[in-house]
Order: sequence, then C-alpha cells, then structure tokens
Amino acid sequence: MAEARQPVVFFGHGSPMYAIEPNPYADHWAALGASLPRPKAILCISAHWYTQGTGVTAMAQPRTIHDFGRFPQALFDVQYPAPGDPALARRVADLLKPLDVVLDQSWGLDHGTWSVLLHAFPAADIPVIQLSIDATKPASFHYEIGKRLAPLRDEGILIIGSGNVVHNLSLVKWRGETSAFDWASGFNSFVRNCIIKHEHGPLIAYEQLGEAAMLSAPTPDHYLPLLYVLGATRYDDAIAFPVDGIIMGSLSMLTVTAGHYPPAFSP
Repeated sequence: MAEARQPVVFFGHGSPMYAIEPNPYADHWAALGASLPRPKAILCISAHWYTQGTGVTAMAQPRTIHDFGRFPQALFDVQYPAPGDPALARRVADLLKPLDVVLDQSWGLDHGTWSVLLHAFPAADIPVIQLSIDATKPASFHYEIGKRLAPLRDEGILIIGSGNVVHNLSLVKWRGETSAFDWASGFNSFVRNCIIKHEHGPLIAYEQLGEAAMLSAPTPDHYLPLLYVLGATRYDDAIAFPVDGIIMGSLSMLTVTAGHYPPAFSP
C-alpha cells in the first residue's frame, strides 16, 4: 500500500524561549502538529546548521544541541530525545547524488529543529534527521535540493524548514514600540503573495529585490530553509499560513504549509 503524500512545512521559529515560555505561536505549532498526518520520519532543514558542504545527520540517537547563550538554565535543560534514522540519511544522500553528502555523526538536533518540534510533536517518538545548509552555494542550489528531496513526501517523510522570512537581529526593537518596520511587513507580504501564486522565481532571486529584501535577510541562513520547502512543493499543493506576524519590528513568524490545510490562526 502506497504511503499518503506528506505535506511540507516552513516554520518561522523566532526566539528559542518559545520552547518553554507560554506564547501564541507555540500553541498554534501544537495545533498544526496535531492536525498533520503522522509521518514515518521528519527531515528538517534548520537555519542553525549552516556549513561548508552538505551533511545529513546519520546517528541512531541525535543529541539535543543548545546552540545559544545568555538564556535561562531551564532552556539548556530542555531535551528532545527523538530517535534518528540512519537509513533515511542514506536515502537522502542517494537522492542528492552526485552531490557529496557527508553522513554526519556529530551534529544532532539544534534549536531551529527542536524548539518547534517540541510543540508540534511533543512525544519525540518520530525519527528526525537534519540536512545542513551549504553556505558556499547560491539560493538556486538550495531550491533545487528541495526539488530533489520531494520524492520523500510519497515515502511518508515530512520535510520541514525552520528559519525566519524576516530575520534582522541588528534592528530588533528590544523595548518600547515594537511595531513592524515598513520594509519588514512589506517583504513578508511579498513573500506570502509569491507563495500563494506559486511564483518562486522572485523568491529564489531575492537578492535582486532591493533594500527591503536585503534588510529582511541580511544573512541567508534564516531565509534559505524556505527555499528547500518551496522546492519540494507541488503546483497543486494547497497553500496556507497558520501563523503570521512580525515581532520586535524585524522578525517574521510566518509559517507556511503546502499540501495540508491546518487549523485557522488569527495573529
């Protein structure tokens, strides 16, 4: 019996503290996870595994990585003990041939992955692997990798990207008025509209979109996970945005689902 096709999801993951502090985003990640068809395993592309070359975690039991500083001890105490899936890691490497993919034994699950899965799949009983983002490659490379990973959807694998469409920490409004910068809300809306129309070309060539795009993604790491998800999206996939909104002026919480219509969310 053939596997039901899995959707693909991009999470705007925001602060690591959303893993442990009550907040509306985590509540809706939980509702989204509960509404998704249960996958055999999860492949996550996180903004926080940004490397030279491409690697995939291939250990049986990935460690929980606390890749941040200056947060409460309670956050460092969080564990997400999901098993790994070495066979899936080898399948990913085969799909990406002739690209040289390292079967990594040292990384694990970073907070871009576990801070959202902790809410979406709290039992931590679904195998999870991570694919790294090769910092030496252009945006088109990452989109094409997503396309090559798309067959996994028909094998029961949920493909997730975790980052932020708008991620400019240097301009974050830490105190006082935290309304969105015009450039942040404008770029976030532009991305939404392109995704709805399945117009991925401008999003791949985002570096040509001008000042708003460059302010929204001053470094590529948090933006590129979206391109993997878009690459794995089919033209007939229903598109939904279960979470949206700009926090602290310059961080987008936009979450995108393709191939699944989740519970409604009003930010």
